Amino acid sequence: MKLTWWTRNYLLIQVKNQPLTRADCGKDVRHFEFEFISSAIKYEVGDVLELLPGQNPAAVDAFIQHCNLEPESLITVHPRVMESAESNAPNVPIKLKTFVELNMDVASASPRRYFFEVMSFFATAQHEKERLQYFASPEGRDDLYQYNQKERRTVLEVLEDFPSVQMPFEWLVQLVPQLKTRAFSISSSLSAHPNQVHLTVNVVSWTTPFKRTRTGLCSTWLAKLDPQQNTGLYIPAWFHKGLLPPPPPSLPLILVGPGTGCAPFRGFVEERTIQDVSDRAAPIMFFFGCRSEENDFLYKDFWLSHALENGVLAEQRGGGFYVAFSRDQPQKVYVQHKMQEHSGRIWDLLLEGASIYVAGSSTKMPSDVRAAFEDIISREAGVSKETAELQLRRLERDGRYHVEAWS
Repeated sequence: MKLTWWTRNYLLIQVKNQPLTRADCGKDVRHFEFEFISSAIKYEVGDVLELLPGQNPAAVDAFIQHCNLEPESLITVHPRVMESAESNAPNVPIKLKTFVELNMDVASASPRRYFFEVMSFFATAQHEKERLQYFASPEGRDDLYQYNQKERRTVLEVLEDFPSVQMPFEWLVQLVPQLKTRAFSISSSLSAHPNQVHLTVNVVSWTTPFKRTRTGLCSTWLAKLDPQQNTGLYIPAWFHKGLLPPPPPSLPLILVGPGTGCAPFRGFVEERTIQDVSDRAAPIMFFFGCRSEENDFLYKDFWLSHALENGVLAEQRGGGFYVAFSRDQPQKVYVQHKMQEHSGRIWDLLLEGASIYVAGSSTKMPSDVRAAFEDIISREAGVSKETAELQLRRLERDGRYHVEAWS
């Protein structure tokens, strides 16, 4: 097992937790702001922030109690294979409860098939042993999938379903999935917000086939934090380069970011607005999409203010802000439809050397947007679809077509 020891990280504290969507509209998207506890932090627009989420204290306590562990006992955990300097674990004792909180995902991730096989060796109730052996067998693979992965049962839930199983901690520490960081596109400019970093986060929630409500560990944890009550809660964080390189101020931009895909582009607009003060920056066309103007028009006032006459999104400057509301009319309208409405201006910007940035859901959106660009190039340039596709590929090779998509 490769253990992550959180040493090379920064510490953040949450200072703002603001809902961006209307209550009871079916989705919960929030704007989070964090201040740096550590010094000399640098990031650029388009970068990614990883956070180590906190776990539900009640779930951690229930896991420790169920496994008959002593939370205050001191333990020392050594990786079996020292893979690199990154995996060097300090040979210092740590409280068992602290180790579980920071390393063992007991109430979010589902255990693997081998977990059930090992459980069968420690089951003392015969019916539980037989059930676990069946799950671990080739014949029980489909039933295990229905019970475990499809329902996203957690380690704690599985252990509670088989109460006769008492695995030693030495086995648990190897088999329980490791608590992982969660990555988010940064939605701020450090130039606009010194000593801060902002995120735009969809609070994840879904229902399993058996009507069990599941929630995303990190997004739900962040949403429940109260900046007024958690002033001493430090959040471990890591900054990484994303797939959207920061553009120079002289580069015209065509941005496509429906839903939370707008997150990195909020930082782009903030950065370019500051750059525009000292030297007139190139225009930005931004295509945003959401369900309805009333419910989930994320950062509405922000975009509209920058689309005014002197703003970096202003049509008068060659840019523009265009929003597609998919459910405000009988027919569905998406960002690709708005792109088609302004195909001439998109083509003009491409001829001026504009770069394309696309961010958002990894389902159909990236392919639909790409197809729209192909159609626009084909129509405006008077070339075949095949030639238009070759031109898009050339834009990719030249570093002028960037996509960051997530599930």
